[in-house]
Amino acid sequence: MDAQSEEITVEQAAEDFVAEVAHWREVRGKSKRALALAMGFDPSYVSHVESGRHKPSEEFARLADEHLNAGKAIWRRWGDYKRARAKARRPHVVPPAQRGHEQPYATGSALVVEHDAARLQYDGHSYRLTMRRLLRNTGSEPVTRYLIRIAVDRYPDAPERSNAHYRAHPLTWDELDLTATCRGEAMRWQAKHDRDAFKEVWLLFDNEHGRFPLYPGESVWIEYAYTVSDDKWGNWFQRAVRLPTEQLEVQLAFPAALDPVVWGTETSMTAEASPLRTPPVRSDEGELRQFTWTTAAPTLHARYRLEWRFRARPEHNSEQGDFR
Repeated sequence: MDAQSEEITVEQAAEDFVAEVAHWREVRGKSKRALALAMGFDPSYVSHVESGRHKPSEEFARLADEHLNAGKAIWRRWGDYKRARAKARRPHVVPPAQRGHEQPYATGSALVVEHDAARLQYDGHSYRLTMRRLLRNTGSEPVTRYLIRIAVDRYPDAPERSNAHYRAHPLTWDELDLTATCRGEAMRWQAKHDRDAFKEVWLLFDNEHGRFPLYPGESVWIEYAYTVSDDKWGNWFQRAVRLPTEQLEVQLAFPAALDPVVWGTETSMTAEASPLRTPPVRSDEGELRQFTWTTAAPTLHARYRLEWRFRARPEHNSEQGDFR
């Protein structure tokens, strides 16, 4: 193995570790600051690790796995990183700008979400998720890509069981059937992280016919959609506000015959989960029962979680899922 391959191996292992920590932190609804304080670290430490400014440590990995109840998933990623680092011929530090979950869309870019509308529809077997976002570039450089995240956790109270379930039944690109459009054009996409239970994907403002970047001062709607079967999804859906957002709208649509009920919670950087300030609004249309919830100017880094129960099918009520 040459030195370059070793460096790439260490870099990839570090990225995998960071992605695993961020995944479980999101699943547990913990802010970076809250997790750091719970672990006894400086409030900014988790942010430094996830952005690549600090390298992973054994103590951090052990405490993160414990406090996030990750069922040894984070600890295994630490082991991978430790082995990769031991094989390297020389220490390799990855500059923060090259990796981490705070990687900018483009130098000089500043995205604002003017309207974020999500719809989840369940047909009794699969969930179809359609996400529409009106993006505005308030920066000084064109934006050429947009990061999305897909994550599931069927057994959140039993992480080792959940990890084993997805190792045996991983999410696949074929079943997701991810599609994305912008200005009537199909968008190419590139996988950033591909794990058994979560994916991170760059949607690209281009295709085989040309490029259509989002220029400074412009606004544009993008839409993407994917499908997940109910044996990998479940009965909750969480939105994390990662960019400044002016309007957030969520719609859930279920077969009325399942007699669904819906409720929700909000978690912020400074507060634990509390009930949504306004309830989802129910409406019945034919054989569908819909629940719509909206909020204006949601808090940056807040997480809004809608949960549901099928009173006519209680055996499905313990399954869990998540998307952004």
